[in-house]
Amino acid sequence: MAPTDATTETDVLVIGGGPGGYVAAIRAAQHDLDVTLVEADAYGGTCLNDGCIPSKAFITAADVAHDAANAAEMGIHADPTVDMAALAAWKDGVVDRLTSGVEKLCKANGVGLIEGTATFEDDHTARIAHDGADRETEFVAFEACIVATGSRPIEIPGFSFADDHVWSSKDALAAETVPEELVVVGAGYIGMELSTMFTKIGADVTVVEMLDSALPAYDDDITRSVRSRAADRGVDFRFGEGASEWHEAGGGIEVVTETADGETAAYDADKVLVAVGRQPVTDTLALENVDLEPTEEGVLETDDRARTDRDHVFAVGDVAGEPMLAHKASAEGIVAAEVAAGEAAALDYQAIPGAVFTDPEIATVGLTEGEAQQAGLDPLVGKFSFQHSGRAMTANATDGFVKIVMDASDGTILGGHVVGEEASELIGEIGLAVSAELGFDAFQSTVHTHPTLSEAVREAVLDTVGTAIHSP
Repeated sequence: MAPTDATTETDVLVIGGGPGGYVAAIRAAQHDLDVTLVEADAYGGTCLNDGCIPSKAFITAADVAHDAANAAEMGIHADPTVDMAALAAWKDGVVDRLTSGVEKLCKANGVGLIEGTATFEDDHTARIAHDGADRETEFVAFEACIVATGSRPIEIPGFSFADDHVWSSKDALAAETVPEELVVVGAGYIGMELSTMFTKIGADVTVVEMLDSALPAYDDDITRSVRSRAADRGVDFRFGEGASEWHEAGGGIEVVTETADGETAAYDADKVLVAVGRQPVTDTLALENVDLEPTEEGVLETDDRARTDRDHVFAVGDVAGEPMLAHKASAEGIVAAEVAAGEAAALDYQAIPGAVFTDPEIATVGLTEGEAQQAGLDPLVGKFSFQHSGRAMTANATDGFVKIVMDASDGTILGGHVVGEEASELIGEIGLAVSAELGFDAFQSTVHTHPTLSEAVREAVLDTVGTAIHSP
């Protein structure tokens, strides 16, 4: 136990300044609680610094270059050159502005900020270690603690991120040159987003996936357009193969794969990007000192109030398990802060949307048709293709569709799935319907602006009962 004179007291200690942690800290401070936030690296966490923000910046830039180079159909002829160093500098500027913004928001709300690494000393005390020998270890006594330490990329045997030729997603998003040949291990959302991006800016990309399809978490009708578009762009998919080793060869590297039957293959590359998932960062916390034990995967299990087995210790974001999404982390952070402040709050996980920023985008929320049936419901399904959308035609973005799952008994919207341009934006309207338990009548009476992609949402809802106007 820390000496009394070396201990700072706070109502709520937040460990980690990512989208779960800083949001939790601000909301707790808004309840007039004394809040201390400890961050070991950079405010904003992985999402802001090394994940969703820099990846979307790169994806946007890649789309601009690709669209300009392929706009001859519109009468536009261009041959753009991608300056990766300049692109990286622009991306870093975006990240820096957002990072400083998080710090300013915390300070404006009275959140105390400490830079360092926190570990549990005992049930109500944390030890804060600082980089540098000239800084003393300090202790923080807390009434409640919110753990938001995030996750790290998973390494696979033989592929260490310490090797120059082996990239994590963080390394890929820090690249200042485009590899001529890139092998991507993993066809989940990170692998698919980055493989598409690098293909658009000139890399020759091979995707190696042990399973038999890309984006295996989604139904085939959801992913079909994404796989087809990626293949058309030049991505070479190698399903049923797992990366087993790599070695230097001819100035670059050779990545060796193996099938379940023991057959091997080899692919030349300049870099290999390992994107097989992420694991929660819970091994740095000394959880045994607060009588908590994570799962085998490193997850701190929680209830719908973000509480662990110790009611005064909360876990939010990636450390609380799937889905590992920034907005899920923020939503959990708000719930944790509310509960810590004595308020009634709980999270409806069914209404949390997900998005994959592939080409085209994928976004989902709520139940699939199969999940609704498994829950004993009687779902009606409506669908509207962007091929029939005037706005999609003018944007040259007719790939994809909106699919709505509705409860036949009362017309309540159970879920929605969008594949296509701006799917990540369109899903918000459907998410509101799921969260608020809105139904058919709400959409039927809502007039959408014309011409917009959002009209497709209303048409898909109408199609559940066969009254869509623009479906052939």
